[in-house]
Amino acid sequence: TRVAYPVDYIPNCVIPGIGGHPKTVIFLTADAFGVLPPISKLTNSQAIYHFMSGYTSKVAGTERGITEPQATFSSCFGQPFLPLSAALYGEMLSQRIIKYGADVYLVNTGWTGGPYGVGKRIEIQQTRAMVSAALSGELDQVKFHHHPIFKVLVPESVPGVDSNILDPQKTWSDPVAYEEQAKALAKRFVQNFKKFHNAPDEVKDAGPSFE
Repeated sequence: TRVAYPVDYIPNCVIPGIGGHPKTVIFLTADAFGVLPPISKLTNSQAIYHFMSGYTSKVAGTERGITEPQATFSSCFGQPFLPLSAALYGEMLSQRIIKYGADVYLVNTGWTGGPYGVGKRIEIQQTRAMVSAALSGELDQVKFHHHPIFKVLVPESVPGVDSNILDPQKTWSDPVAYEEQAKALAKRFVQNFKKFHNAPDEVKDAGPSFE
């Protein structure tokens, strides 16, 4: 049963209920390979690349017929609902990021210390602290370094978060195995992005490198 009623029937409602433009944009992904950082800062071109890629994992309980996580790419994190090209939506997002000076972060709620079956899910308390730090501007005060494969900016510290989990390679018992797994995911990104022939060169170049 569904019902509709005027919003002003709700106590303490806000009229007209319209917020301003965000200063912080957060993309959520669940990396079943266990190789993406739990939080990373994106340049404008990287933001559009990851937005158009829409990488995440199908997880049991949210997808019918899924018993273990499966990597998937869904353009703009909502491919079935896009009437226009992903490149057009990417350009629209880029214009707004630049116009309003928004910071963009990629937050990984997936696995750490190894892929699914070996590692463990990133604790929600850690994710909550990272999101809070991004929204509050606390990450503006920390140092970052470039990830050698995914090229994203990885914070060296986040208030309230164990620094050991911020660099995903350090959470793996075998650094070589991590690098191999990271390159395997990077190849999937590159292969998936080949379908976006009309994407700007600077966006194409913002993706991972596995050489």
